[in-house]
Amino acid sequence: MGNCVPVTPGILETAGSLDLEEIMGDLSYDDSTSSNDTLLDYDAAPCHNHFCPLFQRVAPPFLAATSVAAALATGALLVALAKRPQAWRWPQSRALVAQLALGTALFAALLPALAAGVARGWHLGTGLCRLTHLLWHWSVFAQALLVASGSCSTAWARWDPRSRRLAVALWALALLLAAPAALVSGVAAGTACVRRAVGILAPLYVLHLALCLCLLLLLPAGLLLAALAVPRLRGSGAGLAWLFPGLWAPYGAGLAAEFLLQAGLLQPTCGSFQHFDTALGLSEALGALHCGLGPLALLLARSCRRGVGAARGC
Repeated sequence: MGNCVPVTPGILETAGSLDLEEIMGDLSYDDSTSSNDTLLDYDAAPCHNHFCPLFQRVAPPFLAATSVAAALATGALLVALAKRPQAWRWPQSRALVAQLALGTALFAALLPALAAGVARGWHLGTGLCRLTHLLWHWSVFAQALLVASGSCSTAWARWDPRSRRLAVALWALALLLAAPAALVSGVAAGTACVRRAVGILAPLYVLHLALCLCLLLLLPAGLLLAALAVPRLRGSGAGLAWLFPGLWAPYGAGLAAEFLLQAGLLQPTCGSFQHFDTALGLSEALGALHCGLGPLALLLARSCRRGVGAARGC
């Protein structure tokens, strides 16, 4: 998470135009200094980036708390599934909910390692760093595909050979789509597991970015248009269908903006540099909340449906 790499503290200065990719790759922090600033020179106007020290302080407790909350919420959801399996009917069918719970559990299980890596540095090697990013994106992509399939079809209404084949196909497809994320990640400066260790225009990263935009932005937009055009689809996925894309869409937009800035398609300014890292970090944190809020939303949706059945109101 984030664009900060713990390197030797220093001041980045240029006499003329500054390559934003160089800026983003060389962000540093130093707890021994009084300002914790990265000084840049845009037309003699200094730019101070406070994101890196803030990220190092806030990210570890946030990730740890999110992981604990997700574990509790997912555990409660699994208990509810086991105790009253007959209560989970379409659109919150047991087959779909169980797979969504698996996805959130996988995502939450990765957060403690990421929190430790931010707080103390990543010392587990490049292989485990790439594996972490592979599993991270596998979970996110699988949930996106599950939500989409549950929103536009009744394939999960029952757990039969057809739905089992669909489940295997979706999880296998999500794993395949997550492979570029693992290949472009790596260890930077020997102590940071970063999501992008290649150039912004590297073919693999462009492919990974395109997949993220398709699954986190274009797919939800297509589902929204379909729901508006076909009334019967509006209730098929209930509220849970829009929670996941709603939390991850800002991150997808942030990745697109990062590409435009670092590829030179947008002119970087002091203001954009000061605020971009913070915006991207917050959008990623918002997406990470899905692993705790998702199971809670599923439990709430089931309680609401039970209330409707008992009292015709929720």
